[in-house]
Amino acid sequence: MKKSVRIAAVVLATLLSAVAVAETLQPGGAYYFESFDPAMKPWSPGEGLNIEEVFKNYMYYEIVIDKSGSGITVNRYIQNARDRSDKYLIRPDGSLEAK
Repeated sequence: MKKSVRIAAVVLATLLSAVAVAETLQPGGAYYFESFDPAMKPWSPGEGLNIEEVFKNYMYYEIVIDKSGSGITVNRYIQNARDRSDKYLIRPDGSLEAK
């Protein structure tokens, strides 16, 4: 019985963390961050940068949520020029899967 309660608690915490990410980042919006780690499980975007902080950084990441809220596009900028762009699916457990 205790084991099933523990499992249910872990599942609930995982689902809530995925919901928290979806609520934090709104579909279609662009958000800026100092770092990006797609291996984090569950993935969390971390603390965002305001527009003034973005242009002070040598390297930063722009994260755009797709319209369905199930995927993200991550653009890496170096000296305010886009260096690369990667797409990820947000999995039900809150982790990211490269497209």
